[in-house]
Order: sequence, then C-alpha cells, then structure tokens
Amino acid sequence: MANEADILQRVKEGMKQPAKDIPSLRKFIDRNSKALNAVPPEIGAFHEAVELRPGLTADISVPKGTGPFPVVIYLHGGGWVAGSPQSHRKLGMQFAEQGYLAINLDYRLAPENPFPAGLDDCIFAAEWAAANANRWGGDASRMAIGGDSAGGNLAAATIVEMAARNSPIKFKAGLLIYGLYDVPAVIAREKGAEFGLGMMARAYLGDRYDALLGDPRVSPLKAVQAGLPAQYILCGTADFLVKESHSMAEACKAAGVQHELDIVPDMPHGFIQIWMLSAAGAAQQRMFEFMRKWV
Repeated sequence: MANEADILQRVKEGMKQPAKDIPSLRKFIDRNSKALNAVPPEIGAFHEAVELRPGLTADISVPKGTGPFPVVIYLHGGGWVAGSPQSHRKLGMQFAEQGYLAINLDYRLAPENPFPAGLDDCIFAAEWAAANANRWGGDASRMAIGGDSAGGNLAAATIVEMAARNSPIKFKAGLLIYGLYDVPAVIAREKGAEFGLGMMARAYLGDRYDALLGDPRVSPLKAVQAGLPAQYILCGTADFLVKESHSMAEACKAAGVQHELDIVPDMPHGFIQIWMLSAAGAAQQRMFEFMRKWV
C-alpha cells in the first residue's frame, strides 16, 4: 500500500480536476467507493434498502448487543446530485461499530428530483426514525443527524427547518462535515471553480435557482438561532469549504449554540472516508467522543 503522503497527494491532485458534468461525478464516486468501503468493521447486523415509504429507502447498520442504541441519521455527500448509501457504506458501519444505530439515507437526487425533494426526504426520515428506530433497538430520544459536503448542508438544513416548524422531534446533536452552509457566499468566493459547485447548485435548485439561493433551507447558516442542538463542525485546512466551517462556528457562538470546531491540518475535502489516512481515524474518534457527550 502507498504511504500516507502519497495517498494524500493523489487525493489533492484529483481535487484539481473536478467532474465536468453530473454523469462524470456519479461515475467518479462509484469508481472510488470500492476502495473507500474496503475492510468494513464487524457490526451486529446490516439491512440494505429498508423502505421508509415508497421511493425512499435507507441502509441500516445495527450495533452489536441489545441496545437501546442512540440513533444517527446520516446523509451522504455528492453535491446533491451524486452519492448514495453505498458510497458511504463503511462510514455508516463505523457508526454502528461505535454503538449507534445508523440510518444511511438514500434521499432523492437532483436534477431528476430538484429542491425540496432531498430535504423533504431528510425531514421525513427523521420523523420515520422517531417512530421506527426501536425496531432495531434504537432509542429515538437520543438522536443525531449528520452528513458530509452536500449531506452536511442537508443535515444543517433539516435541523433549522424542523426547529422552524417547531417539530416535536429534537435532535441531540448535528454532525456537520465539510458542508456548505451559505451557498451564495461559496459560489461568489470560489466562482464555482472546484467541484463544479455552480453546476451542482443549479441542478439542485432547478428553475428557482435565483430565488432559492438565499433561502435558509438551502443556506442554513442564515437560520442558526438559540435552541439548536450541539454541533460538531469538521473540516480540513486543504478543503475549499474550510471558511464555511469557521462561519458556521461563528454563527453558533453568536447564537449561544454549543459546538465544537475541529479543523484538521492539511486534510482535503472528503477525507473522513479515506480510512488509509491516520488523520481520518483520529477525526472520527473525536467525532464519536463529541457524540458520547451529547447524544
């Protein structure tokens, strides 16, 4: 196996060549999934494509033991247009390895299903988990939601939208992993150069792109307020979204929301899944320590 420095360099070089279109991005993620999901941990049980409602499924990873287990709803990255529970399967299993019932959601993707389809699926999944997690020993009174990249955006958006609706479901924590929290700011700063962000946002928002860019359900940084659950905010210094993580931490501080900002030196976008990097494993352990404190 290549050493960590070589792996990190290859990842960074790959980030300089973003996908030119959505089919290319989907192929890129699928092509890399095998390596990222290698050597999965031993867990109690794995249930693939459990139907939450017609057209919406989730992979469910169950810890060893009898529970009750705290619950995490996980939302994969992929720019709202790519990725799946399969691309993030090992990560879901790693939550289960640590004692969490992990619900890895297969939310609808754009452009086939533009906003708010994906977010609606996330909110429904939270409601479904509250009613059904006990089928696998889950304790819905101890529930977190998290995701990476676009999944981090959706996790934050789900948290603020459910708070705005005064939902009876109260998350204990949010896990915001190198997410997009102020989409217009990122597009203005990066000019959509990396990962074709402008392309992805247009696919996600469809015909209402201009009207929706600043909507708090799309840019949840605008809706951070007192009373939200504790937030674990993770990013690497080599990630083009690192400023977003700092901005989210600042918004949490201003609103009095408990949070932990974890900025990892030299790590690029997507690093939490690159299990070959020791920094990825160390960051996961800090994330699990945060969850044990709050969930």
